[in-house]
Amino acid sequence: MMIIIFFKFNMLCEVTIAGETVGYVANKDEFESKVNEILNKEEESKLYTTIEDMPEYHLKLVDKSEQTNEDVILGQLEAKAETTYKLYAVTIDGEEKAIIASLDEAEKIVDEMTEKYEDEIELDIGITEKITTDKTIQNSVKLAKSRVNSSIENAVEEKEAEEAGQREIESHTVQGVYLEATPVSGIITSRFGNRESIRTSGHTGLDIAAPAGTPIKAAASGTVTFAGYSGGYGYVVKLDNGNGVQTYYGHCSRLYVSTGEKVEAGEVIAAVGSTGNSTGNHLHFEVRVNGSVVNPQNYLYN
Repeated sequence: MMIIIFFKFNMLCEVTIAGETVGYVANKDEFESKVNEILNKEEESKLYTTIEDMPEYHLKLVDKSEQTNEDVILGQLEAKAETTYKLYAVTIDGEEKAIIASLDEAEKIVDEMTEKYEDEIELDIGITEKITTDKTIQNSVKLAKSRVNSSIENAVEEKEAEEAGQREIESHTVQGVYLEATPVSGIITSRFGNRESIRTSGHTGLDIAAPAGTPIKAAASGTVTFAGYSGGYGYVVKLDNGNGVQTYYGHCSRLYVSTGEKVEAGEVIAAVGSTGNSTGNHLHFEVRVNGSVVNPQNYLYN
């Protein structure tokens, strides 16, 4: 009877993964050695490889027609294997800009960029370890350097633009009031301090020629202290812009605001005309600080 059993059956090692039979192998030790090869395969930046559900083995008598499928099982295990890598991220202000495999190369990039831009911008550039199972996020050294360089160039451009904007604001600021809007665009026909036949003293503002009806904008936010006809100014709007600063808009053809009204910088408050002491359509733009006239070109039209 025993002879019949061994004639019909073979002793094989059944392999199960997560309780499910996936096949048979002839030699457990040889198969486990191949599994260890998967786990211990050398790879750049690799920390370790794990397989969540490791195979279990059971010796069994199986029908001689049953075939071993070692390669298929190994393929399944390799597909389930997860490798963890240690990469290095080059960061700027704590934000990852590039990821590479070599710490030495990362340090070279940091040193090179620090030296290149040290006179242009203060850099918070560093390196952090990045533990990941996704090696596809790794950049080549060339690409990493390009990305870091591009990020710093953008930061330099933003800094320069910010500084230029700040300089512009400062150049348009009088007594802490930012004259952010140009009242009208046109040709300056008479500058501050000019002495001409139509006036008995130096010019108290700027005359900017523009077609009749051209919208006049408030140079800065403020409160209308006067809107009406006033001698040589003709129709004029006077704004209190705060901090002792006042702006006048004279010789208007129409006024769109009233005394006591609050206006915003850039808001249309009147229209160009030739009322009052005027020889043609233009805006008389005047800036006063604590009651004294100052040259508007120190802040606008410069």
